[in-house]
Amino acid sequence: MAMLYNFNNVSLYSKKFSVKNPSKSPLCFIKPHSLNYHKPKVFEDKLEKGSFSLSETFSKASLLALVSASILLVDPALAFKGGGPYGSEVTRGQDLTGKDFSGKTLIKQDFKTSILRQANFKGAKLLGASFFDADLTGADLSEADLRGVDFSLANVTKANLSNANLEGALATGNTSFKGSNITGADFTDVPLRDDQREYLCKVADGVNPTTGNATRDTLLCN
Repeated sequence: MAMLYNFNNVSLYSKKFSVKNPSKSPLCFIKPHSLNYHKPKVFEDKLEKGSFSLSETFSKASLLALVSASILLVDPALAFKGGGPYGSEVTRGQDLTGKDFSGKTLIKQDFKTSILRQANFKGAKLLGASFFDADLTGADLSEADLRGVDFSLANVTKANLSNANLEGALATGNTSFKGSNITGADFTDVPLRDDQREYLCKVADGVNPTTGNATRDTLLCN
């Protein structure tokens, strides 16, 4: 059965439409298929792509936020964790005055710029460790394995280096051993400033029990 309608000035293709002089007919029916307006395929494609891009953006943003939060929740001190096998202990740039490291294995441990006054390293294995610009005033380094250790710019004054093995250690810059006990210490292949070598030769004595080298010989004293 046909369904009738009577509209004047009706435009199905404009955004607005007006109705003038509507019919006095009591019933007005519009066939559902008569308003056959479909979204263009291009628009649907863009809408779908836009939805996917928006979803992907939110996913990436969420992941980034999660990673950032994880970094912030990590103890900031871990960023300066000392190298070597000393657990999670932070040894770089720290005040470790009087700390007891005696007998510990601290290979390649990072003590850069730390304050280590009166710290105890007696008998510790410090092969390749770094004391760059550290303060070791009065520290006990006796009998320690200090081979390849970096003492560059370090303050090693009044330290106990008796019977320590410093073969191949670095002592460049303003490194100072003034007032230190070096009896039996081995300074083989340690690059020293002339003034430091001259000073150490005045107080050098003993033989290193590990290498069997005389301290004066390792310092190339006359």
